Amino acid sequence: MSKVARPRATAYRTRRALVGVAAASVLIASGCGLSAPSEAEETTDEPIQIGMSLPLSGPAADRAKPGMEGYQYWADQVNANGGLLGRQVELTVLDDGFDQQTAISDYNRLISQDQVDLLLGTFSSDLNLAVAPVAERYGYVYIQPSGGADEIFARDFNYLFFAQPTTTQGLPNQFVDLIEQMPEEDRPETVALVQQDDPNTTQAAEIFGERLAELGVETVYDQTYAPDTSNFDTIANAIRQADPDVIVHGPVTSDGVSLVRSLQRVGFSPDMLYQQNAPTSPNYAQAIGEANTEGIFTSIAYSTETEFGGNPDFVAGYTEEYGYAPDEDAANSYTAGQVLQAAVEGAGNLDQAEMADWLHANTVDTIVGPLSWDAAGRPQGELLLAQFQSGELEVVAPADRSTAEPLYTKPSWQ
Repeated sequence: MSKVARPRATAYRTRRALVGVAAASVLIASGCGLSAPSEAEETTDEPIQIGMSLPLSGPAADRAKPGMEGYQYWADQVNANGGLLGRQVELTVLDDGFDQQTAISDYNRLISQDQVDLLLGTFSSDLNLAVAPVAERYGYVYIQPSGGADEIFARDFNYLFFAQPTTTQGLPNQFVDLIEQMPEEDRPETVALVQQDDPNTTQAAEIFGERLAELGVETVYDQTYAPDTSNFDTIANAIRQADPDVIVHGPVTSDGVSLVRSLQRVGFSPDMLYQQNAPTSPNYAQAIGEANTEGIFTSIAYSTETEFGGNPDFVAGYTEEYGYAPDEDAANSYTAGQVLQAAVEGAGNLDQAEMADWLHANTVDTIVGPLSWDAAGRPQGELLLAQFQSGELEVVAPADRSTAEPLYTKPSWQ
């Protein structure tokens, strides 16, 4: 049977177990402690309940949709292969609307009221910064698919793990290394830093500025804007006046498209443009014009071209299921599911402390490559540097995983 409750939240059973959607209410948990499932509970044939909250509505909904699909596809595959510990899995999904307080309430509710067996994480540094302490307080393994701000991991939580190759600390590496490898006479001399007020993007901008300064690249404009900013014409005009060689932009959602449109309106096209997050959004190319994507750089955790962790099967199966190839958000969710599955199977039970200990001591083979973590849950790998070329995101660094040579100068807007 499906769960029935009020309309804001949604409880999903995997398609092979049940086709349909049931709603669930948002109730703020009492805040009292709750222990992990007992051995007696683990002997049942009932489905393993896995809870999460995602921004299925609000400004990040376009990223949450493929993220939800990645989680669902992982659960379908688990169930098709016998489940976890011989039990089917069932996802209970709440909608946080991209709001911190709602996300906190959702995870309190999932643990205290719904008494889920396992958790999976939400999206963005802003939400995970608020939610990770909830999971830690209750002693639940918390695997977040996105949101790499180091502030989240600086609290040295034991149950927190990031399902991407590195945190924000490592995000600038490949792009800065690319500039360093350019002939000195061809390197950009000036940079504009523009970023949404978010723990991930503001930290990344600071690191970009510091690393580029070491190469002699001067910051001529640095602006942090509010998350609700909708008109970027003033910022675009200020960038045009500063006339930087390269723009490093830290958007979170649709603000990536909005800044590009404003730059087009004011007639400024930099020689190099790097954007976080936005270029991997499904509607990005259409929104700015496919020809205008040419030469834009971004960092990615995932490529459909790699052979890691069953990735070819994931790409083929996901594409067949949904009618399009997985994007990074779908892949990040699927990776988080792979990590959770490895923890359960490694521990051999649903004991949260044993799962956390197993992850701290082992490497997990995933579709983004082998993942291992330090004591605070920081992964120990590197992101890929990608660039739009002929309408496709090509990997241009590191060299041993590249699918194309980089273009150093972005064409003017079309």
